[in-house]
Amino acid sequence: MNVVCLDMEGVIVPEIWIAFSEASGIPELRRTTRDEPDYNKLMNWRLGILAEHGLGLNEIQDVIATIDPLPGAKEFLDELRATTQAIIVSDTFEQFAQPLMKKLGWPTLFCNTLEVGDGGVITGFKMRCEKSKLTTVRGLQSIGYETIAVGDSFNDLAMIRASKAGFLFRSTEAIIADNPDLQAFEEFDDLLAAIKAAL
Repeated sequence: MNVVCLDMEGVIVPEIWIAFSEASGIPELRRTTRDEPDYNKLMNWRLGILAEHGLGLNEIQDVIATIDPLPGAKEFLDELRATTQAIIVSDTFEQFAQPLMKKLGWPTLFCNTLEVGDGGVITGFKMRCEKSKLTTVRGLQSIGYETIAVGDSFNDLAMIRASKAGFLFRSTEAIIADNPDLQAFEEFDDLLAAIKAAL
């Protein structure tokens, strides 16, 4: 029995923080887990920038409402889910992901949650568990599933390497170069073929 664990941002949907950076005109917010491996450090830094500019959840959700899944992502997910079980495993937050999950036909999502105060001020964030992607894969394996994992960033490497098969998708040249043993794909059709071959 197999389950495919997919990263969300950069794999299925565009990077939310990059879209918000462009919309808000704050170039520092382009920084993602492709640049900073320590997610807690990255998020605390982001929250500091939001506070500095007086921005909160409402402004971010307004931008998210304009984001569509990557071209071909819904068709890829539909075919994948018709073939095997699939879970999107993301370090994003419920408050960000919901509109995007609707556009994707409500796939299963494991993610985190934001702590939000009055007026939509983001006061903090609650991670589901330590090393959530690796912990999720290990948990699925502990109940009898074999996992196949797909991601694009530093924080995906542990779940990819812990799985029976794992792939990089639309990753950076640096991450691909540092992990030459991992197959890397740019197109959904090629990724789907590789997943089906690994099942």
